[in-house]
Amino acid sequence: MAETEAKMMSVHQLNQAVKGWIEKLGTIWVEGQLLQLKSSPNWAFAYATLRDPSREDSVRITFRPQLLQQLPTLPQDGDRVRVWAKPSFYAKNGDFQLWVSKIQPVGIGELLAQIEQLRANLRSQGLFDAARKHPLPFLPRNIGLITSRGSDGERDVLSIAKERWPEVRFSVRNTLVQGAGAVPAIISALQELDADPSVDVIIIARGGGAMETLLPFSDEALIRAVADASTPVVSAIGHDRDRPILDDVADLRAATPTDAAKRVVPDVVAERALVSDLRARAAAALRGWVQREQRSIEALRTRPVLAQPLRAIDQRRQDIDQATAAMRREIRYLLSHEQQLIGALRGQLQVLGPAATLQRGYAIVQVVPRDGSEPEVVSSYAMAPPGSQLRIRVADGSIVAAAMQQAPAN
Repeated sequence: MAETEAKMMSVHQLNQAVKGWIEKLGTIWVEGQLLQLKSSPNWAFAYATLRDPSREDSVRITFRPQLLQQLPTLPQDGDRVRVWAKPSFYAKNGDFQLWVSKIQPVGIGELLAQIEQLRANLRSQGLFDAARKHPLPFLPRNIGLITSRGSDGERDVLSIAKERWPEVRFSVRNTLVQGAGAVPAIISALQELDADPSVDVIIIARGGGAMETLLPFSDEALIRAVADASTPVVSAIGHDRDRPILDDVADLRAATPTDAAKRVVPDVVAERALVSDLRARAAAALRGWVQREQRSIEALRTRPVLAQPLRAIDQRRQDIDQATAAMRREIRYLLSHEQQLIGALRGQLQVLGPAATLQRGYAIVQVVPRDGSEPEVVSSYAMAPPGSQLRIRVADGSIVAAAMQQAPAN
């Protein structure tokens, strides 16, 4: 709808419309912290503020003082209460409030049950998983500290940290740590320190206290703010029994503020002693290694192969010379033996060979074929028929003859 076509309303009409919308809510239960309790001059009505402990949101409530007299004890500022009230809008001046008909204190048992239910819910969402937690720096340059002003926790963290490492710096944010306004103040300080790139780790410290005073450290808004922080957060609330949820979501839980300082800041004396010990151990290890290597070198130098490096070559040269001499002797022996054998065979050949036989008057008769082929030795009279050309070899030559007739041996 265009602005020119929108219905024009008077203030009275607007307030009446809002009043109608609000009163449609009916009667509802509302829980919060009771603050600024006061009454009218004639005690006809009592007034207070009901505040959301996690935020700055609040609403004004009005009730009859008799409701307080029905309670076991008179509520104090910051106490948790549950009211049965009807939202009301006073159209004349645009005032919104709750008209209360019942007030119930929220006991510690109920608060603990709510905390455990919230703890289980946040655990199921993975906010406590170890994989989400950030490791603490070994030597933080600047530590963010959130605690109450002038508290024992602040003094303990600062003094212990300075004793352990005098050069460490702190960015301190003093806030409320209990009661109304504690949760928004702590969240604001946490977000401010988390946005500071010079801050390496954040400590949220409080020196213990009763369970009801530690409720801000189990508030869902604060827990989610810690889970969203990119800077490591250390919880140092110091309450082992009924521990707050902050201990579960923090990157590190310290038992006390003193313990937080010891676990975040290394001890310079101990670290220097450790460095000195490591240097001494490294020097001793190096000296031992050098000595072992020296002994190894000396052992190598005394070995024959290094003391007389040519000895092995000389030994092998002698072996080669001896083998060569033996080989030559063997060859000479073999040659001499073979020469003697050849001489003996030559003598036998001279005695038994064809030439010697011819010298004794024998002759070798060969028939010469007419076709010009090689002559054949005649070993039978049948090989030389009459008319065959014969070559008769004697000791000093050969005779050509012709066969005249054949005659078998008698």
